Amino acid sequence: MLSYFARRVWQGFLVIVVIICLNFFLIHAAPGDPVNALIGTMAPTPEYMEQVRREYGLDEPLLWQFLRYAARMAQFDFGESLRFRQPVIDIILARLPATLLLMGTALVLSSTVGIVLAAAAAKFRDSWVDRVLTTTSIVGFAMPAFWLGQLMLIVFALNLNWLPAQGMYSLRAPSDGFGRVLDILRHLILPALTYSVYHLALIYRLTRVKMHEALAQDYIIAARARGVAEHRVVYVHALRNAILPVVTIIGLNFGFMLAGSVLVETVFAWPGLGRLFYEAISARDYPVLMGIFTLVSGMVVIANILTDMLYAVIDPRVVYG
Repeated sequence: MLSYFARRVWQGFLVIVVIICLNFFLIHAAPGDPVNALIGTMAPTPEYMEQVRREYGLDEPLLWQFLRYAARMAQFDFGESLRFRQPVIDIILARLPATLLLMGTALVLSSTVGIVLAAAAAKFRDSWVDRVLTTTSIVGFAMPAFWLGQLMLIVFALNLNWLPAQGMYSLRAPSDGFGRVLDILRHLILPALTYSVYHLALIYRLTRVKMHEALAQDYIIAARARGVAEHRVVYVHALRNAILPVVTIIGLNFGFMLAGSVLVETVFAWPGLGRLFYEAISARDYPVLMGIFTLVSGMVVIANILTDMLYAVIDPRVVYG
């Protein structure tokens, strides 16, 4: 087991190294000039533009820029933002908690509710409960997050005025204590629900299929013949064996949620990494873009490694497969 874990960690490290190299060259190959974004609408002279390029090291050959960037990354130095003139790591860490709060809430909500509903649908197979849940999951799976978010804003924030429309805090809310927590939770409801719908539908559909396969196995028939209670047959015997591929999907969802946070955070003006990524693209802020790419990629790789480890703990046969 330890050898398997060590091998997965080494593979993850190699993947991160490759990702760092690809991020640098792909971002620099994208159209647009960061100097134009820095200067703005003014009409600068060629001498001034050259001065700005030299100040930020953009006048050097691309290979030399990459070598300097790789040397900094080896020291966990993400460089300095072209736009904010602050260390990239400080800017990212300031936005990271908001994204983790949103993503973690959506991931827990979608995983828990999706698995419970799928087990209930499998228990009442071919009943009206199964048909309603399956139809609803198809609709949720096909609904774009940015469109659903705008619908929720219109209905619950603008028309009904039940929840705040955008942001993470209210200016008039308490700055600390329990009132602060309640204010954050009220702002979290709409983006978390929007974020979780697609992933909830995905987990539900996969768990439902695996539950149907598990309930058709011989050990389920034997358990029922021994007089085991039906809820125990469904939620213990069948669900435990059907949950293995679902664990993998949950781990993949972690990566998809990190990468897909741009749309939801932009719609709800949530001050997280997704919105920072959008702002960095507009400003052609190469260090921030590369820092976000590297951090997100690293977190996705780590999530996949942890998923493989959890999978091995649940089913040790994968270690010797």
